[in-house]
Amino acid sequence: MLLAEAGRARVPVWAPAAGGVELVLADRRIPMEAEKNGWWVAPTALADGIDYSFSIDGGPPLPDPRSARLPGRIHGPSRTWSAPSSVPPCEGGAKVLGGVIYELHVGTFTPEGTFQAAAAKLPLLKDLGVSTVELMPVASFDSSHGWGYDGVCPYSVHEAYGGPDGLIEFVCEAHKIGLAVCIDLVLNHLGPVGNYLAKFGPYFTERHSTPWGDGLNLDDSSTEVPRQYLVGAALRLFSVFGVDALRLDAVHQIKDNSEVHLLQELSVAVKKLSSELGRSLTLIAESDLNDVSMVRPVSEGGMGMDGQWDDDIHHALHVTFTGEQQGYYKDFADPGALCKVYEQVFYHDGSYSSFRGKNWGRPAGDVERWRFVACTQNHDQIGNRARGDRPNLTLAQAGSQGALLLLSPFTPLLFMGQEWHTKVPFTFFTSFSDPTVAQSVSAGRAREFAHMGWDEKVPDPQDLKTRDSAVLDWQNAALPAGLELRAFYKKLIVLRNDFDLANPSKPTRLQASANQIVLDRAELRLVVNRGNTDLFQYIPANVAVLPWQAHLDQSTLRLPPWSAAVLYRL
Repeated sequence: MLLAEAGRARVPVWAPAAGGVELVLADRRIPMEAEKNGWWVAPTALADGIDYSFSIDGGPPLPDPRSARLPGRIHGPSRTWSAPSSVPPCEGGAKVLGGVIYELHVGTFTPEGTFQAAAAKLPLLKDLGVSTVELMPVASFDSSHGWGYDGVCPYSVHEAYGGPDGLIEFVCEAHKIGLAVCIDLVLNHLGPVGNYLAKFGPYFTERHSTPWGDGLNLDDSSTEVPRQYLVGAALRLFSVFGVDALRLDAVHQIKDNSEVHLLQELSVAVKKLSSELGRSLTLIAESDLNDVSMVRPVSEGGMGMDGQWDDDIHHALHVTFTGEQQGYYKDFADPGALCKVYEQVFYHDGSYSSFRGKNWGRPAGDVERWRFVACTQNHDQIGNRARGDRPNLTLAQAGSQGALLLLSPFTPLLFMGQEWHTKVPFTFFTSFSDPTVAQSVSAGRAREFAHMGWDEKVPDPQDLKTRDSAVLDWQNAALPAGLELRAFYKKLIVLRNDFDLANPSKPTRLQASANQIVLDRAELRLVVNRGNTDLFQYIPANVAVLPWQAHLDQSTLRLPPWSAAVLYRL
């Protein structure tokens, strides 16, 4: 059953094989009442703010798999929490796909590492032109700091960030100034520490293995509750916390051979909830399959997602500006790669992938380009580097690369600090309390990069210095170079909106030679000098110019190496 908030006060729990379940309070144990299909409920409702655990067949106290709060540690106890009646919708309506998304990690976006501190920076993002703020996972995970992808309770909010009240306050502050909120939600696995689901029932199956162990039980026996557990967690973020979109992590790792895939079930449920709430709700899949069936309607056999990630765009832009060709970048050294992804979305659309050792992907066809989220930086593409370093670009390159992204037909995503050309790394970091897991993660990180072709020393994810190195350098945002790049990004976003560049009717043509890149978007042209000498271009009187590190002298535009200019008719 999908649990309504009103029914959570009796703290229902699914334990189908249990002979008895006790509600463990601070001073006593209370037998729970058996209901149908393996569910148990407390005999009376619990008041708000009560700590509790469950004991199965006299075993040790365990936290509630649907904990609204885990105020101490993920090992429990849980705490009851009453949600507010409603969260005000986004002022002016939520514009997610087609707008500009800004990804941030709550714990390192500010020195304080809290929702409250992050909310204080939201006016800066609004002023930049961002339309949606995307938070990396906020579900409860082991210890104080980490990326969040090892969450163990998708119904609760990480207490170190501010817990559920802090998240609601963040969403309210964002909505007040017209910013939509997207949450990165992990549905393909649960973390290795504090994961007690298997003690309650068959939430996992040996039928599927994943990089994190046994797969979640979506297509074996007794799958109804495990499936509802995941769908319910997603719906709760929309209905209780008022978020506008979910980014679903690595959906290609959701192992489900059911007639109706979990993503299809979720899509149908979200569309129903959207109708009930009277506001737009968006699902974006992170998928490396290069398959647009992800965004085809469920009625046409697709997964029903509204948008999907496209890493090929990132890879082509990265190779163009850095020249790196190791690992999965190798194929994108093809001189035609950048043109292909801009005009056909996927580079690997059935072509051979040397990294995977086989043909990969399918053509994107006529799917609207705004459905594809593109970036030049995000947590994965930075953190997937051995030292978590940002792309080694000059300021000129950072602006030109940003122009290609922000004027593209795709939905652009910026990663925190990118707008002022921060050099702060975002290396993978953890704080697992289990020594065995901690050692395994550190060793696994080193092995991964040996396979990728990097030979640098890999920072230890468990070292607090690794986490501290990722905290943003807001002081550098106010330096001249940072202010210059931010101002250029802001002007690009204004042009993107003024020329309605997310509109599918706006054609896209990109030409790339050894000396320059030219992106044509209907009434607008972007020119980037990628050569080693200055380029000169005549500018007619009826054409306006937005220069980046370029110089306009009357009707002559001079573009030094890696500078750029946007040309458009007055």
